Amino acid sequence: MFAEVILNNNSKALNKIFDYEIPQELESKVHVGSRVFVPFGKSKTLEDGFIIGLKETSEFANKLIASCQDQDFMGEDKLELAKLMAQKYFCNISECIKLMLPPGTASKELENRMKEKTGNFVYLLKSEDEIEVLIEEKVIKSEKHIRVLRFLYENSGIYSSDLEVFAECSHAILKTLEKKGLIEFRKEKIERNPFINKNIKQDKPKVLTEEQQVCFDGIKYSIDNNLFSNNLIYGITGSRKNRNIFKIN
Repeated sequence: MFAEVILNNNSKALNKIFDYEIPQELESKVHVGSRVFVPFGKSKTLEDGFIIGLKETSEFANKLIASCQDQDFMGEDKLELAKLMAQKYFCNISECIKLMLPPGTASKELENRMKEKTGNFVYLLKSEDEIEVLIEEKVIKSEKHIRVLRFLYENSGIYSSDLEVFAECSHAILKTLEKKGLIEFRKEKIERNPFINKNIKQDKPKVLTEEQQVCFDGIKYSIDNNLFSNNLIYGITGSRKNRNIFKIN
């Protein structure tokens, strides 16, 4: 199996497809849109790029793909859009692809990319009934230990720092429960949600002035009747004509 790769490079001379052979151990992992690392030219460092096509044979491939990134950021639909953008704006496909990558992941230097944050998540190792028996038999006596364990009945798999806050316990208590074989820590990815705990209010419709309404109606008429003509808005310099953007449903 062979892959058609676009390098992550702004040079116009490299705005072309390069064929690479896919190692057998990566055949089940790579697909169109995968970000891969490949040897290129005489450079001792690997270049990264994106697979934009797969094929059974190649006359030009003479090097193997070195590795493949686990995370998937690109799909065939985004790649097709990148190709159209590159054609329309006369730029490299790789430049358009980078616009679609999440913040912090576009850099070619691995050490400069935003790293996934991981943390310890706490899981119960015994069932609720088993723990209640241990409490009844006084095997588990500490009120803090009991509070943590009972909290985990409905919240197993919680981030350890959150557990310490909600169950009012210390990390030392969690380590003690781990040593007793009652809980375990698992290293997992922390999902980052930039909108969590934020109250996003929807904007209210703008009330247009009489002149703005005339401009709006004229542009809307052109759109509704498929009249793809230029619409010029006249006004004094500095009146922010280009910032009065209207959303037409």
